[in-house]
Amino acid sequence: MQTARLDSARAAIDQPLFVVGGSTVTVASVVSFMVLVAMAFVASAVLRRVLLRVYRRRGLDEGVQYALNRLLHYAVIGVGTFFALDNLGISVTALAGLGAILAVGIGFGLQNIAQNFVSGLILLLERPVKKGDFVEVGEVRGTVREIRARATVVTTLDNVDIVVPNGQFITESVTNQTLSDRRVRTRVEVGVAYGSDTDRVRRTLERVAAEDARVLALPPPAVLFLDFGESSLDFVLLVWVPDPLLEPVVTSDLRFAIDAAFRQEEIAIPFPQRDLHLRGGWPGAPACGFSKL
Repeated sequence: MQTARLDSARAAIDQPLFVVGGSTVTVASVVSFMVLVAMAFVASAVLRRVLLRVYRRRGLDEGVQYALNRLLHYAVIGVGTFFALDNLGISVTALAGLGAILAVGIGFGLQNIAQNFVSGLILLLERPVKKGDFVEVGEVRGTVREIRARATVVTTLDNVDIVVPNGQFITESVTNQTLSDRRVRTRVEVGVAYGSDTDRVRRTLERVAAEDARVLALPPPAVLFLDFGESSLDFVLLVWVPDPLLEPVVTSDLRFAIDAAFRQEEIAIPFPQRDLHLRGGWPGAPACGFSKL
């Protein structure tokens, strides 16, 4: 009885499901295919963990580590899938017809997917954008967290993850503030009243920048006299910060500090002023005029 059950189970496992390119696919071969693909994923994960330790010992950049591991993952999965298909009894030549069908599908409906996948490979190989970079593409501005096969995940300053198609990084202009250096320059513009001591304004702005520990000493801060404005003498304070993520906070704190320092130094920040003169425009109307701030 037990032997009969085993024979029945073997017959069910060896039952043909369909034929591809002259090769018969059975339940056993499908299970074997799935096991080999799963083993490829496990092998990829193990290799990436081992190589990650090697990368860290060699001091490789985080973006380089990520790119190498992603390429290794694709290679291992590709090789594993090839052997799984061979074990399934499907040769590469037998897939030629399927490849032609896929080519037609790519031409009509999968073109964007194929473009984004190839763009992802270009990003990993050429590395114009890498993991950890602070970028601006279109209306998206934030830190690159992950470069996937189809899209890249960008985390904004509000901690919102936005999925951007890889093709957008290749076909559009991308601002990468950390491609070669994470330091960025930020600017704080301020106007002072006419008649102010411009030399004292410059010294005060330089002192405010020097007192902020997040402002880099090299390159040194700079104060520029921009223009003679309508209501003010216009200055700009230029400072360097070590990371673009600090830029909004540092800029805000510098404005607070400038306001306090100007009050202490009795340097006035003016507000727009307009003189309005009214004249009689009809017969018998009295002429009048007044000035309004």
